[in-house]
Amino acid sequence: MPDENRIVLASLRPGVYRMADGRQRPAPEGWALLPPGDATLTRRVKQGGTSWTITEKKGRRTFSRGVLADGGRIAQVKAELQAQRATPEYAKKLAAGRARSAKKQVAYVEDFGAAVRAYLAFASEHAAFETKLAQAVTAHATPVGSGTVARTQRIPVEQRAQAAVIAWLRHQTTAYDHMAIARVKGRRREVRRALAAQSNRLLDRYRRGEAVGEGCPLAKALGV
Repeated sequence: MPDENRIVLASLRPGVYRMADGRQRPAPEGWALLPPGDATLTRRVKQGGTSWTITEKKGRRTFSRGVLADGGRIAQVKAELQAQRATPEYAKKLAAGRARSAKKQVAYVEDFGAAVRAYLAFASEHAAFETKLAQAVTAHATPVGSGTVARTQRIPVEQRAQAAVIAWLRHQTTAYDHMAIARVKGRRREVRRALAAQSNRLLDRYRRGEAVGEGCPLAKALGV
């Protein structure tokens, strides 16, 4: 029986896992897999004793594929948590938490939308376009769990708004989604940088109040 918590990788052999030092070991007898998805259950199982966290690396990102731990402990913690979640007190606490989250989300959507409009800063002639584009970008970028740059906390909201606008324009007003980009390191970044410059030139036309014809890609994307 292992005497410490470990982070392991799945191997090609079912039930066998690769340790940090490269050795392969089978899961201890009596252990079971707790799939990911319930953070509270996973945390309590790991706090209750030795466990192995199964990870898988795809590109630069590492994903959890579940936790291996004593099957009896998993069952016990799961039963205790289910009983706790069945109480009226828990339901009340959950409802209050959801209400706080919803209120926070509404406030964030408003703040993000304002940051988008501040970044766009279209001339008065194109105020309607500014409003419609800001609404489209905000609706796409702000949903919880969307995984967009708007959900990160690592950069200020002003930078998130700018990045979200450029990303939206890249997908909606350029041929990016249909480009055959060579699988060469840095190539996709170069393409995105070039398209960002193209999008900024388009935005600048609206900021200067220039007349924009029917062939404008932004007008087409917004259905105007």
